[in-house]
Amino acid sequence: MYTLQSVPTPCYVIDEAALVRNLQILQGVEKRTGAKILLAQKCFSNFALYPLIGKYISGTTASGLFEAKLGAEEMQKENHVFSPAFRAEEFEEICSICDHIVFNSFAQKDKWIKTAQKYGVSCGIRINPECSTQQGHAIYDPCAPGSRLGVTLENFREDDLDGVEGLHFHTLCEQNSDDLKTTLAAVEEKFGKYLYGMKWLNFGGGHHITRSDYDLRTLEECILHVRQKYGVEVYLEPGEAVALNAGYLATTVLEVVHNGIDIALLDTSAACHMPDVLEMPYRPPLCGAGEKGEKPYTYRLSSCTCLAGDVIGDYSFDAPLQEGDRLYFQDMAIYSMVKNNTFNGMPLPSIALLKEDGSCRILKRFSYADFKGRLG
Repeated sequence: MYTLQSVPTPCYVIDEAALVRNLQILQGVEKRTGAKILLAQKCFSNFALYPLIGKYISGTTASGLFEAKLGAEEMQKENHVFSPAFRAEEFEEICSICDHIVFNSFAQKDKWIKTAQKYGVSCGIRINPECSTQQGHAIYDPCAPGSRLGVTLENFREDDLDGVEGLHFHTLCEQNSDDLKTTLAAVEEKFGKYLYGMKWLNFGGGHHITRSDYDLRTLEECILHVRQKYGVEVYLEPGEAVALNAGYLATTVLEVVHNGIDIALLDTSAACHMPDVLEMPYRPPLCGAGEKGEKPYTYRLSSCTCLAGDVIGDYSFDAPLQEGDRLYFQDMAIYSMVKNNTFNGMPLPSIALLKEDGSCRILKRFSYADFKGRLG
């Protein structure tokens, strides 16, 4: 049996107690409002935890066949799916395992709705309220000009709603409920008259519900307002909120070099093991470390890949770093394991579960076979 301090590195470590705390908050929202909350598997797909997650929330949502199958097999609760476009060879299987299907266009709806109805699936249309509330994350803004995601009011076909039982919007990314309130006002202004004939409205994801400063009261007022005014069921599809701050990435210092600044080479990689560090970009929190220059010893944390820009960030420490020191990046349960890769032949980190008693159980180890098996 391992502990957080002894797991082999690199290793993602899921904190079960932190996960449960998040789930209790989400369950509270469900109980107080009657809304249904679904795990967005694109953010967190560690199915070993699905039985636990399923005790607190209503199910899963998927972006395609493989995620839909995972939710159906491992959570076995409500199973929803949205894709910008569905593949003919996959669609019937998707219908056989999903409760809700959201189409991205009326053309997709017209093409597939009869097949979906044959399986008793509730069908919806994704709308684009053209209301951008994000700052600094344009890559994650579905309401940006020229977005392919969702039907704008100009393209909405009110004479083509046969079989459409719900509407779906997803516009947020790591945001508080004031932005949801703003977005919901735009949704009502543009599409509210159509909601009276619907069975459900899906608020999508991006709600940072379990963040310490999140305004739960405003979220719940939004949900109750919609349920009471339009008589629809409300769904939310958070991913980050389920596993926010519920995991670590344990890593070891391999060597320290100097080139104008001290640089620590780690056995983990931003490019391979936490791609959002470069994609967002952002600087992940690190246990015991400070900002550049805040503590006596500053290091640039990098990797052993050949990518010059594979840099995690500059951090300061109370004592000099040495070969063999272990570091623990925080908030590494989300968008890490689902997005990692084996560029340069980098081994994938193991995955472990940290129990409340401090013990760690290895859930998955990866090997050369996992790298080779992807390529032929």
